[in-house]
Amino acid sequence: MKLLIDMNLSPKWVGVLAEAGLEAMHWTALGPANAPDPEIMAYAKSYDFIVVTNDLDFGTILSATQGDKPSVVQIRSVDLNPDAIGHFVITALKQMEAELLEGALLTIDTNRTRMRLLPLGRK
Repeated sequence: MKLLIDMNLSPKWVGVLAEAGLEAMHWTALGPANAPDPEIMAYAKSYDFIVVTNDLDFGTILSATQGDKPSVVQIRSVDLNPDAIGHFVITALKQMEAELLEGALLTIDTNRTRMRLLPLGRK
């Protein structure tokens, strides 16, 4: 499982995820800081990354395009510091790994985790 950390999350996430045995790269190491979300999604799909973000636009893109990849993990928390919520995120990623590899939208907060399989809206 390869994780692409979006610009709206600290590069510190890469180290925290690596310590947990997860492969992660911050978007700043892969592309321009001002890249639009569709460009990040296309890159993630082409290189088999799972997007980790705080941005709800990625879920909207999946819904509008009926996309089946890339998977998107939305972290919904006031405090996005990996030192504060990293353990919640890591636990959810490991528990939902199979679904994320197949295609899913995973929303994580400190109270609950919600997952929807891709494409969104399928019967």
